[in-house]
Amino acid sequence: MKLIQSRDNPTFKHLRALVEESRYRREQGRTVLDGAHLIKAASAAGVVFHRVVVTAKAMRQQEVQRIVEGGLPSRCELLEVSETLLRQISPVDTPAGIAAEIEIPRHSPVNVCGDVLMLEAVQDAGNLGTLLRTAAAAGVGRVVLSAQCAQAWSPKVLRAGMGGHFALHITEGADLTGELSTWQGPVLATALTIDAVDLYATDLRAPAVWLFGSEGQGLSAAMLQRATQRVRIPMPGGTESLNVAAAAAVCLFEQLRQRRI
Repeated sequence: MKLIQSRDNPTFKHLRALVEESRYRREQGRTVLDGAHLIKAASAAGVVFHRVVVTAKAMRQQEVQRIVEGGLPSRCELLEVSETLLRQISPVDTPAGIAAEIEIPRHSPVNVCGDVLMLEAVQDAGNLGTLLRTAAAAGVGRVVLSAQCAQAWSPKVLRAGMGGHFALHITEGADLTGELSTWQGPVLATALTIDAVDLYATDLRAPAVWLFGSEGQGLSAAMLQRATQRVRIPMPGGTESLNVAAAAAVCLFEQLRQRRI
């Protein structure tokens, strides 16, 4: 195990840049995971690991010991850093004591027969991570992000996704209109328009594309027009709208409920 003691160390600077700079992440094709849970999820999915960084204190934890001693690829570099240094390469206020540099999974274009979640300009890292986690939990196979979305593989989005990334086929920077041009099934969007049908009165059993938009503006008019069915989530409490991640969870799990009946 190598020891890094200085923030001027080139490897430490590289890791910090991966955490802080989206352009650098794209150029390198790598990102940083924080915590044992994400590291185990990535390892189980066969993701390529380049480095694991750990503190001496964390090494006293059994879960971390199992990762370090038996759960890493043979060519993965193992580094020890102080807790002060680890805080500078962690996306959270209280780091878990272990982090990893991984290669961002590269998926070739595929035709997914199941449901697809398409997101337009979702820019909040917490919302995007929650949407990915929800999609994975609901059994969605693919998530397509417009160029205006937050970067899916940023450490903060990964943290919010809690491993959901590794169960999904994720496409970033997509032309949503082009993606929809080859889709033959229903295209669903939530809306408050007069033609929107109550979600719970809508047949959701067929494979579908779900469209969700930005936190403030929702879907653009152009994308809303691409929906073949607009649905309305009943809100008897008088709230005007839901957070985008909450709205997606309601819709996806209502679809799942209908299919189980």
